[in-house]
Amino acid sequence: MRFLLKLWVCFFATAWIAVAERPMNVVVLLADDWRFDTLGVAGNEVVKTPNLDALAARGFRFTNARVTTSICGVSRASLMTGQWMSRHGNKAFQAFKTPWAETLSGVLRDEGYHVGHVGKWHCGAFPAKEFDFARSYNGRHWMKGRDGQEVHVTKQNEFDALEFLKGRPKGQPFLLNLCFFAPHAEDGHPEQYRPQPESSEWYDGVEIPVPPLATKEALMNLPPFLQAAKNEGRNRFRWRFDEPAKYQRMMRNYYRLCSEVDAVCGRVIRELESQGVLDETIVIFSGDNGYFHGDRGLADKWYPYEESIRVPLIVHDPRIPADRRGKANDDFVLNVDIAPSLLAAAGAKVPDGMQGRDFSVLYQKDGVEVSPKWREVFFYEHGTIRDKDFIPSSEAVVGRDFKYTWWPEFEYEELFDLRSDPLEQKNLAGEAGHAEVLEAQRVLLKRLREGAR
Repeated sequence: MRFLLKLWVCFFATAWIAVAERPMNVVVLLADDWRFDTLGVAGNEVVKTPNLDALAARGFRFTNARVTTSICGVSRASLMTGQWMSRHGNKAFQAFKTPWAETLSGVLRDEGYHVGHVGKWHCGAFPAKEFDFARSYNGRHWMKGRDGQEVHVTKQNEFDALEFLKGRPKGQPFLLNLCFFAPHAEDGHPEQYRPQPESSEWYDGVEIPVPPLATKEALMNLPPFLQAAKNEGRNRFRWRFDEPAKYQRMMRNYYRLCSEVDAVCGRVIRELESQGVLDETIVIFSGDNGYFHGDRGLADKWYPYEESIRVPLIVHDPRIPADRRGKANDDFVLNVDIAPSLLAAAGAKVPDGMQGRDFSVLYQKDGVEVSPKWREVFFYEHGTIRDKDFIPSSEAVVGRDFKYTWWPEFEYEELFDLRSDPLEQKNLAGEAGHAEVLEAQRVLLKRLREGAR
C-alpha cells in the first residue's frame, strides 16, 4: 500500500511539473487606432467593453503604456521586433529590415510553436510563408468573405481566429496574432466608421462627451505648422469632427467598432476556456497607437502628444499572483517591450537585438524593487510622411516631469512641465527661466536617439 501511495504521489508530482513547464501559448489581440481611455475599466463611462474589462479584472493593466512611434505600420514592426524604428528601419509601411528569425513570430516558430497571423499586417508584402496559418487583409470595413458574401472585417477576424484555434495541432504550443483593422477609419468613405448593424442598439441615444481639449484655444497652442490647413491631422478633423452633429455620429460609430472588437476578444477568450488552455496562455490586448478624438483640433495620430502615443495594455498571464490580479501599474511600458516579454514567458531566448524589456517583473514582484530600475523616460520618433506640411517628422523625450519635442524640419522646440501642465498646453521652450531644463532635455534627446539605433 505504501508503495502504491508513493507511486501515485510520484505520478501526480510528475504531471504537475509537466504542466508547470509546458511552453506558454501566446495570443496577441492588437486593435487599430485605439487610445488608452477607450475602455470601461479605464474610467470611460460611455464605451462598452465588458469582455476587455473582465480580462483586466482577472489579469493586469498598464495605465501608462506608450508607443515609440505613433503610426500603424511602424508601431506594428516595433511590436514584432522589439525595436525602435531607428533599428528596424520601417519608417512608414514598408518591410522592416530585422531578420525574420529575430522577430516574435520567427523565434516562436523556430521553437516549435504553431504560428498564425489574422488581419492587418501593414509592414510591406505579407510574408505568408513564415506562418502556419496566414490570413491578412485590412483597409475596408466591409469586404468579400471567403464564401463570396459581404462580411464585416471584424467578423472575418473572428471567423479566422476561431478557425485557427479550433484547427490547431493539439499538444503543440501556439502563437496567434489577431490584428484588427477596427476601429481604424475607412479613409476613402464619407462616413469613415462603418460598424455592423447589430451594434447600433448598443449606443442608441448615447451622447458622446466632447474632449476637454476640443477647443480653439488648444488648437492655437499647437505649433503653427500643425494648425495649417495642409496638415493631415487638421484635414482629417474636417472629415470627422468639425460639426457637433457630425462629431456625435462619427464617435458613436467609432465606439460601436470598438465594442465589436471587444465582442470578438470575448469569443476568442471563451474558445480558449472551452479548450481548457486559457490557464496555459498569455493573452495581450493593446493598440498600435493612440488617437485624437478631435482633441487639439486634430484627428488620427502621428504627433507626440498624450492622446496619440498612449495606448491600452491588458495582460492575462497565468503567472500573475492571485493578490495581483485586477490591479494596475503606471510605469512606462512600451510596445517594444511586448515581444521580449512574450518570448520570456514562452521560455525562448530573447534575441540580442531586441531593445525592449520583460515587463512581467512589474506584476510578479509587488513591492520589490525592479533591477535594473524600470525606465523613467523614453525616446519617441516619427518620420516624415509625404512632406513636412502633410505629416512632419518629430522626436521627443517623454518623462514623468517634462516632455521635450523637436520638430527638425521646422527647427521648432516644445517643452512642457507635465507636473503643472499635464495637458501640454503651455510651451516653455521660448520662455525665460527654463534654459537649463531645455538644454538638459536636448542633451538627453541626443543620448536616447543614439541608444535607439
